[in-house]
Amino acid sequence: MASALSRRLRGVRGKLLRRYEHGPFVRCLTGLYGCRWRRCEKTQPGGGDCCCDKLEGASLALLVAAFCLTLVFLYFWAQAENDYNDFDWFNFGNLGFWFPWSVVLLVVAAGFFCYVTVLMLLAVCLLSEGQKLHLHWTHKVGVLVSLAFAAASTAVLSDLWGKEWTTLLLSFQMTAPYLHVGGVLLMTSLAWPVALHVFRMNSRARRGLVMGVYLTVLLLLYLVPLGLDSPCIKEEGSLGAAPALIGHRGAPMLAPENTLMSFEKAVEAGSVGLETDVTISFDGVPFLMHDYTLRRTTNVHEVFPNRTDAPAAMFTWAELESLNAGAWFLSHDPFGTAGSLGAAERQRAGNQSVCSLQLFLDLAAQTHQLVIFDLYRPPRGHPYRNSWIQRTLDVIHNESSVHSSQVLWLPSDLRALVQELDPELQQTSGSRLPVEELQDNHIVKLNLHYSSMSAALTSEYAAANITTNLYVISQPWLYSLAWCAGVHSITTNAPQLLGTLTSPLLLMTPDEYSQMWILTDVVSFVLICIIFCFHRWRERGLAFCSSSTAMQENGTYSMFKTEMIDIWSVSRPDCRTKMSSPCLPSEP
Repeated sequence: MASALSRRLRGVRGKLLRRYEHGPFVRCLTGLYGCRWRRCEKTQPGGGDCCCDKLEGASLALLVAAFCLTLVFLYFWAQAENDYNDFDWFNFGNLGFWFPWSVVLLVVAAGFFCYVTVLMLLAVCLLSEGQKLHLHWTHKVGVLVSLAFAAASTAVLSDLWGKEWTTLLLSFQMTAPYLHVGGVLLMTSLAWPVALHVFRMNSRARRGLVMGVYLTVLLLLYLVPLGLDSPCIKEEGSLGAAPALIGHRGAPMLAPENTLMSFEKAVEAGSVGLETDVTISFDGVPFLMHDYTLRRTTNVHEVFPNRTDAPAAMFTWAELESLNAGAWFLSHDPFGTAGSLGAAERQRAGNQSVCSLQLFLDLAAQTHQLVIFDLYRPPRGHPYRNSWIQRTLDVIHNESSVHSSQVLWLPSDLRALVQELDPELQQTSGSRLPVEELQDNHIVKLNLHYSSMSAALTSEYAAANITTNLYVISQPWLYSLAWCAGVHSITTNAPQLLGTLTSPLLLMTPDEYSQMWILTDVVSFVLICIIFCFHRWRERGLAFCSSSTAMQENGTYSMFKTEMIDIWSVSRPDCRTKMSSPCLPSEP
């Protein structure tokens, strides 16, 4: 039984020490990578110092750079989805026509990343099979185009939309635990080809360089969790209430923005407040309009073709009432959600008109909603340029049924006078100021961009009875982060989506997180050690077998084989020719 077990162990050892040739697989790899469907060039059996010449080495370096940069840009743009609508309307304002540029950019970035990733996988597989790299010139062009696209897109967006890098940093607070596990898994899987080539290299300098780079990256990945600071990693029971939802111009994913239908949809979705933008018409009627002109959200180009670029405030209320403020929503479909509306709702959305401030406030009074609005001062030459605040207060006090305590007063102009005229208005600031200054101005709420999110600041303001509202948050991960940070309310384009979340997407205790990343690192380290030890043992075993075979070939076995050939030749002269072969020595 012992001898049988010994034979089995020797058989297993022999299989482990055997070099397998995967001809069809290698031909497929070389064909896809270098369009060499019939040729395979192996590195030296005993180990080589280089997998390719200098030109191919440079191509490999560009491939790695393209992979890294396209990965960064794809992650950056994917996390910027919260602001896609702003990006598309920004391009509309500059180009004059509507097109979903944000989605197109995401698809193109994903395409380039997938292409470069496939080439990277092919290169790793070829190196694992001991093949030299010969990237085809068409792939070299493709890699350069991918690299140029990622670099140019990153540079342009950084210049025009640099605040999105803050969004990227915020996203790490939610995705870092998963990115850490993915990165460690990737480096663990790369241990196989790295160890294979390290133990086949003759140059100690190159061996040390490869090992140094690999171990440095691995160590950084292992230690990344030590620098993670996420509000969603907190003690059990310390999570506060979910932030209240304020509909940004209503529910603009379900109805045309700043229309009565949009605000009704926001109330139905569970909002506790409504946000809008107020402009004063030429004859003194406050109405709802975000843009400086009417070009984006009305059919002004059809009704008043000569006044397309005129300020919205320079139209009378009768002229504004004659415009359609809903058809654009169905034709442009800015959020890709118009198709979810039924036939009756589509017809209603297409017939929406410009909404007055009075109608908006009456709806808020009937549904017990808080209201917050930006108030735009009319341009020069407007009759109400110097009395726009008083005119707005007149509507609140005398023309609508809303109570002053429902209004979060955001305009900073003449704030002291407004506070004196109506102390019940909830004074709201759009600037992050010291607590003492906010208290002196009777500020009870902050309205800040979500990039200002900070658990520490939110807690500091809350201690002074100042609540925080963040705008505009429409993605579940950002809402989850605001929830964990203790934010009191958020302005959103998607109340119908965020209202369904029952808990943050990421929530764990510090102990749970520590156990997760320590276990991941330990398992990875053990697997990498096993892989490196296996390759070291295997390469030494192969070298020993090769030297033993060479000694046998040059020693007793070779002499025995020659003598047998000579004896056979003497006894059977007619077979001498048959015995001659390139592999056996013929008689001189």
